[in-house]
Amino acid sequence: MSDEAMLSRYLGRPSSDTDSTDAESPDDCHAFGWLRGVRDRAVMLELRRKDGSITAVGYAWVERVEYNPSEGIRLLVAGQEVRIRGRNLNKEVRPSVRLFEGLTRHRVPWVREADRTTDMQSGDAETVVESIEL
Repeated sequence: MSDEAMLSRYLGRPSSDTDSTDAESPDDCHAFGWLRGVRDRAVMLELRRKDGSITAVGYAWVERVEYNPSEGIRLLVAGQEVRIRGRNLNKEVRPSVRLFEGLTRHRVPWVREADRTTDMQSGDAETVVESIEL
């Protein structure tokens, strides 16, 4: 990697060596997306249900985010409750990448419910979103 490309990647700017759309696309952590740039922040959070419906909520409207290992993640969005239930919702999927922490820092642009096949095929250590309740 050239010095220019390395500096651009560190600073979060596309260089001539990289495709800007690739640099801006979030990492797919299976159950959720992760913005890789240190300064990147999502404006909205997409809640992708297994039936194909998607609801997007503005991070500016998120009043509170709570994690309870037995109940999952609870978001209070403009006075309404959103529940994200599943397994390993606060487990590190990569160094410094956790769903709950990413939600609190606006680094998660989307969360996706797992379908039955994905749920059954995932390992015990993987983060799996079993349901999103609006």
